[in-house]
Amino acid sequence: MELAHIPLDKLSISTQNMRHGAKAPDVSDIMPSIQKLGIQQPLLVRKNGDGFEIVAGRRRYFSLMEIARNDKSDKKVEDVPCTIMAAGDDAAALEASLIENVARVDPDLMSRFETFSKLVEQGKTVADVAETFGVSEIMVKRSLALGDLIPAIRKLFQAEEIDMETIRLLTLASVTQQKKWLKLAKKNDEPRTWQLKQWLFDGELKLSAALFPLEDYRGQIVTDLFGEEGYFTNSKKFWGLQNRYIVEMREKRIKEGWDEVVIMETGDQFCEWEHAKTLKTSGGRVYIEVRKSGEVTEYKGYITTEEFNRRERRLQNKDKNIEPVSKPELTKSAQNYIALHRHNAVRVSMFGHPNVALRLMVAHAICGAFHWKVNPNPQRADKKETSQSIYESIAQKEFFKERDKVFKLLNWPSDEGIETCTNNYSFEAINVFLTLQTLSDEDVLRIMTFVMAETMESNTSMTEILGNEFKVNMWDFWQPEDNFFDLIRDKNAINAMVADIGGKEVADGNVTSTAKIQKKIIDDYLTGTGRERVLDWMPNYMKFPFEAYTKSGAGNLSDNAKLAEELTK
Repeated sequence: MELAHIPLDKLSISTQNMRHGAKAPDVSDIMPSIQKLGIQQPLLVRKNGDGFEIVAGRRRYFSLMEIARNDKSDKKVEDVPCTIMAAGDDAAALEASLIENVARVDPDLMSRFETFSKLVEQGKTVADVAETFGVSEIMVKRSLALGDLIPAIRKLFQAEEIDMETIRLLTLASVTQQKKWLKLAKKNDEPRTWQLKQWLFDGELKLSAALFPLEDYRGQIVTDLFGEEGYFTNSKKFWGLQNRYIVEMREKRIKEGWDEVVIMETGDQFCEWEHAKTLKTSGGRVYIEVRKSGEVTEYKGYITTEEFNRRERRLQNKDKNIEPVSKPELTKSAQNYIALHRHNAVRVSMFGHPNVALRLMVAHAICGAFHWKVNPNPQRADKKETSQSIYESIAQKEFFKERDKVFKLLNWPSDEGIETCTNNYSFEAINVFLTLQTLSDEDVLRIMTFVMAETMESNTSMTEILGNEFKVNMWDFWQPEDNFFDLIRDKNAINAMVADIGGKEVADGNVTSTAKIQKKIIDDYLTGTGRERVLDWMPNYMKFPFEAYTKSGAGNLSDNAKLAEELTK
């Protein structure tokens, strides 16, 4: 920035000043001081053609104009001290203007909305705006929520014809509800405050919200005296039909080529200011918003602002070859849990295939591998619950039994804290060799198989290849447990599991239910609580070959399965 003294006639109000369209301000409080002492705080300006536009300092400017008008002498007002901003910095200009006004007097909420929304459009996050102006993020979000209002309602609010409580509730209304409210307002019959809350959220399921043909509904419909609107009386039947059509909507968008379609939980509101418009070909999603009133709205081509900003940073670093990252259906902790259980089952199954272990050992000896030093695989879990689950698993207990047999063949004590066979410096290699010399080929192969199983790396394509080769049945080693379901978070994947265990009709009927409710449905099938018990169900994640539930895949686990399939064709 540059400090300069600029003639008054070269200054004008910038359109970036948040009060640029307002009437001339009252300057009676500051004009005497300026007449006596002059301008003590420079105006913030930027170049505009032959002159300069004022970003911050509007009241000081009007004071100087008033002084010039009232001065009867030929003496001109002295040039005005100004700080000149860099050209093109609209975001900084908006910030400067709003900061000055917020510090002096709270501007009206609509002015804040207009300024905040411009900053967000120019790349600022909600957190950035909140930090800049020293307000909470929730205050910024409340201001931005005004963007969900149709222009006619915003205009009424700006004219102070709508109170704050009513406007807050209207930001939660759908566009259809807002238009109906506006029609009532023109007749002076609109609901406000608590009446509006009841009007919006009384749970009435209107006929106009139905995606399905009305003849499919087998229940009572109530209409008003004028027949202008009807209501479904049986919410269970309504949602059963509505959810099926929501599922069809999702499947239609997927066929159109959208990588991901997010069905939001009933009552959750889609906030546009937390998302950025993105092309389908660039990873844009479709969000399906489901209101408690039954209304369904699609938002096509969005990603979160966090994802958008991350992509922009990659582009700025000229790393343009990086494809948009699709969020896998499994969290890293869930991938870790599943990978360790699958690895555990495969390595204990190796004892039934010593000939494979022999060839695997030779391959490791020739080519090396991550664990071929030789060290035991650490089976490192990133959660305490996963570690406990692995330790108590059938496969782990069987593995420990095999370890004890090997220790006995090697004449090693199994009760002195020795945990691994490989990389055990407590014993001389020559003594181990002499012991092996006394054993049969069958026993040596058993020890060799144990060493191979103990050193095999987890979470690789090798686990997939061997699991398919051994035809591992995970039911022999693992059954569904709470720790597993606690780690599954993706709603589409959970809904697919519901379909897998209970059928498509059950899954479609609960597509908008919370993840917790859908997990409870799976548990009910497994335990036979209120539903026909399913005894032999195994999630796709635990089967060989591995299979994810959605197009997003399951991170490393999907990559490993794909490579295994390609290598074994």
